[in-house]
Amino acid sequence: MSQHPTVKLDFERHTPQEMHDQAEHLFDALRKRRTVRTFSSAPIPMDVVRRAIHTAGQSPSGANKQPWTFALITDPGVKAQIREAAEAEERSFYAGRASQEWLDDLAHLGTDANKPFLTEAPALIVVFAQSRAPDGGKHYYVKESVGIACGVLLAALHMCGLATLTHTPSPMGFLQELLERPDNERAYMIIPVGYPAEGTTVPDIDRKPLEDILVEFAPS
Repeated sequence: MSQHPTVKLDFERHTPQEMHDQAEHLFDALRKRRTVRTFSSAPIPMDVVRRAIHTAGQSPSGANKQPWTFALITDPGVKAQIREAAEAEERSFYAGRASQEWLDDLAHLGTDANKPFLTEAPALIVVFAQSRAPDGGKHYYVKESVGIACGVLLAALHMCGLATLTHTPSPMGFLQELLERPDNERAYMIIPVGYPAEGTTVPDIDRKPLEDILVEFAPS
């Protein structure tokens, strides 16, 4: 019996034109994704959010250990507790923990210690990274794996028509305690999810052009 059981790859090969069209569609869709800090209180389809989380759970991970836990919070009381604790950490950050250079780099985004989106958004997803398995087994490339899953989650939610932002108050130990997560888990990111509030605006920023982010090594 094989030590490495396999199944046949389910892979659909597309024509070059189909590939080009899909690449353009994805680029056009995902370039429109923007971080939203003002949310509508309108309810959102939670089955869509759960499917997006399940989609993120299909991400590659070190040794296929899948070292992530997604906590989905819709309880207003729990969201209020998260906001209170997060804003306490943010006040310390803006009042002295952050360097002046860091604050200067954030200035054009208009952020501060107030985080109303943590209670305004209909749902919060807190992503936890598992340092080891629940049974004590080892995990590998945890940060890289969870980072990939978060990227997939953001893309999936956006493609489903939901707005998000990534919030990482530092430190985030209060989330482990507040949500009663085990010792092998550490909070990685908070992702508020919902519809943008009416009249929402976002910072007027640009993305780097392809030539600034791509280095090619092609045959001469």
